Amino acid sequence: MSRDELQQTIDWVSIRRLHSRYADAVNRRAWTDFEDLFLSDAVVRIELPRQEPIEAVGPAALGEFIESAVKRFDWFQFVVLEARVEFPPDAADDEAVGRIYMVELRLDGKTGQETKAYGLYQDRYRRTDAGWRFASRRFQPTVWSGRDLSTLPLPALDF
Repeated sequence: MSRDELQQTIDWVSIRRLHSRYADAVNRRAWTDFEDLFLSDAVVRIELPRQEPIEAVGPAALGEFIESAVKRFDWFQFVVLEARVEFPPDAADDEAVGRIYMVELRLDGKTGQETKAYGLYQDRYRRTDAGWRFASRRFQPTVWSGRDLSTLPLPALDF
């Protein structure tokens, strides 16, 4: 294994740990943990159907957005289904891109209704002195369940 392959393997593991830390923070609703996961100027774009995209800039704004979106759920779990991390040849050594396919498992305490939301995150990562961080994210849902099952076309892929 070459030095480049070894470093990419180390970086891949580090970025997958970042994904796990994100899921853990969301599941615990520990929004202040985002400070250690995102660059201070990270832009997260949420593209929901039938509405204008929402952008949150920075970890605090993202935490506020997610907190407002999940507060109605008595139980909420964010689960990474599959992830892909790539190190494009034209990118700097401290940059990577990735995709995360995920599902949210949710229980609405008022109605007792269980719902699921599947989606795709398309990410850009940057290595800092403190480790890998999310530099930007783009989220697009693919399936929503609830009263009606709604499927959406697979989003266009960034890479």
